[in-house]
Amino acid sequence: MSAKAVQSLPDTTGALARLAALCGVAAEYEDQQGELQHIDDDVLVRVLGAMGVPAKDDAQIGLSLKRILREQNEQLCPPTIVQTVGNAVRVPLRASAGSVRVSLRLEDGTDQSSSLAIASGGGPDDGRPLFLVLDGRIPIGYHKLTVSDGVRSAVSTVIAAPGHIDLPAAVAEHPRWGWMVQLYSVRSPQSWGVGDFGDLRRLLVDAADKTKADFMLINPIHAAEPVPPMTPSPYFPSSRVFINPLYIRPELIDEYQNLPPRDKQRIHTLLKQVSMDDADPDVIDRDHSWKCKEAALRIIYDEGELSQERAGQLEQFIDSGGAELKDFALWCLAYQCWGRPDSGSDSWFHRFGPDSIAVRNLLQEHHDDFDFYVWMQWVADQQLDRAQRAARDAGMAIGLMEDMAVGVNPLGADVWTHPESYASGATVGAPPDAFNQQGQNWMQPPLDPMSLQRTGFSAYRQLVHAMFAHCGAVRIDHALGLFRLWWIPDGLPASKGAYVSYDQDAMLAVWAIEATRSGGMVIGEDLGVVPRYASQALAERGILGTVIEWFEQQDGRFTDPAQYRQCALAAVTTHDLPPTAGYLRYEHVRLREKLHLLNTSPASFEHTAKQEHAAMLHFLQDHGWLDKAAADDEDGHMQEIVQAMHRAIAESPCLLKVAALVDGVGEARSQNQPGTVDEYPNWRVPLADEHGQAVSADKVFDMARVRALAGIMQKG
Repeated sequence: MSAKAVQSLPDTTGALARLAALCGVAAEYEDQQGELQHIDDDVLVRVLGAMGVPAKDDAQIGLSLKRILREQNEQLCPPTIVQTVGNAVRVPLRASAGSVRVSLRLEDGTDQSSSLAIASGGGPDDGRPLFLVLDGRIPIGYHKLTVSDGVRSAVSTVIAAPGHIDLPAAVAEHPRWGWMVQLYSVRSPQSWGVGDFGDLRRLLVDAADKTKADFMLINPIHAAEPVPPMTPSPYFPSSRVFINPLYIRPELIDEYQNLPPRDKQRIHTLLKQVSMDDADPDVIDRDHSWKCKEAALRIIYDEGELSQERAGQLEQFIDSGGAELKDFALWCLAYQCWGRPDSGSDSWFHRFGPDSIAVRNLLQEHHDDFDFYVWMQWVADQQLDRAQRAARDAGMAIGLMEDMAVGVNPLGADVWTHPESYASGATVGAPPDAFNQQGQNWMQPPLDPMSLQRTGFSAYRQLVHAMFAHCGAVRIDHALGLFRLWWIPDGLPASKGAYVSYDQDAMLAVWAIEATRSGGMVIGEDLGVVPRYASQALAERGILGTVIEWFEQQDGRFTDPAQYRQCALAAVTTHDLPPTAGYLRYEHVRLREKLHLLNTSPASFEHTAKQEHAAMLHFLQDHGWLDKAAADDEDGHMQEIVQAMHRAIAESPCLLKVAALVDGVGEARSQNQPGTVDEYPNWRVPLADEHGQAVSADKVFDMARVRALAGIMQKG
């Protein structure tokens, strides 16, 4: 149905807007310039279709409206209830007074029905509302509420969360600083072509000992495909719950030490095939690395003998992983045996679920391979845990800060195991803005907000819980997704989408519970087209926002860092921009022109970039962070300019400040160019210095310019 066809029916247009509003689909939004943008009716129709709400014509819209309103009216109790610990909450009931029976079972099994009461008043029959009151004694957690009126019964999830995430004592004491690192890009002579958990442990300890850093923010380490070809982007994972075994260091597995010499030699031979890549500054080859590393891991798995203690640890890991771990390993097994899935209806991905007969037969035939995938998750989990423990033992106040991607591969494990949790027929992205003038399509299916409500946000709870297992803080990529996501119907450009709302109270409550239980921090990347209410809600919950120096400008002038938000993580740049030296040399201008990512003329974009560049140099000089002589000779003083930009954020009141390791070593190449997939070697650029030489993980914190930048950050 075209937009013109819809707009020719006045009654339908009004009904469509009403239906969209009921489903949380916004018919308009305010863009980055503050201008109101209206969504075409055909886009609304297709977004609603992706949510499972037919709206192609007048009849479908009317039926969908009736169905949703009927379901709401027949709903005995909301399926998800959010409560702030210590505060009572009133929940509307659709039942007759005197007929309601309620009970509450806490997540530990304790009955706490005494915290429930039915508010006085009539029921639907006399037009007066009836309420269930949950008192303030309900403890933090995810609890089960049962409601019955003698005819119907309903089970709801009560998410009881702290109203605020308290700062760790060390951060409350004074601001802390750390490094931002793309882990896969930083290799050592012991690496297998890709930076791994052995390198991470060395980086963390050296950063603490040699630069007095308190944390290290790394790229997402979510699971990827189990066999090559592997998706390079860490922000396009197969699962956000499980870990990418590519980061395992085989020689650090306990059982490796007791292997016979012949097996160690076999592993050493495999290592030699990829270790030469560690000094290559050009492109990282994940597939070659994984081919050799997986072979080494299979040797250790097959030949290594577990001690009784280690066998017990593995058994405990399997028990705690439950059905989710089993289903993830089944996806890996199916992928290995049946090949890379596709979006066609004949693909195994769509034909066979985890509980299908075909998958059960596959498990019987290849149970050892299934166990291997489970074992790798255990090994990865242990090595990541040891890295974090080493960081804290070295004196880091926070240690590891993990990054959570905004979504997953539509053919990945998370979607295969929980297809009901994801919408079909749309992907998420971002509308056009100054960052990307054509908008962005991240090709990831959005979580279905209706499914989240029905299931008590169980899939999201599991994800957030997993994120805090081995770190002191979590960064949420595109934190706007806690409030709304830009849905792009299949086949349309990124600019032709609409915002779909999520239950922000429930999602923020999940973060509050998991962060409080782990004693961790949460940082939201609230950049781009972000409404003011979203940043305010994050701050009220104790979730830090994000400040990027390049973006803190208005009317051609950069903001004084003294005006930055205190409740934020401050940085000069992000992984979606070139390193600062590259940005100052207009790397982003040349790259976007080359890849045809501009909606304006290249000359106009370059002119704007040069104005921004000049404004930055004046800003640094005006505040005394940069000498005029250095500004007049940029090529000869690039390091001083980069350091001056870090002096600015170091003097801000932000609770956390981070320096990118690429800025420390002098790297100029972009790690990622948004809006591209294969046009640029995204996420495959090794860490190199200003001379184009690869930088080793075991030497990087001995470099004079890295130490100099660390000295500037410490003064903050």
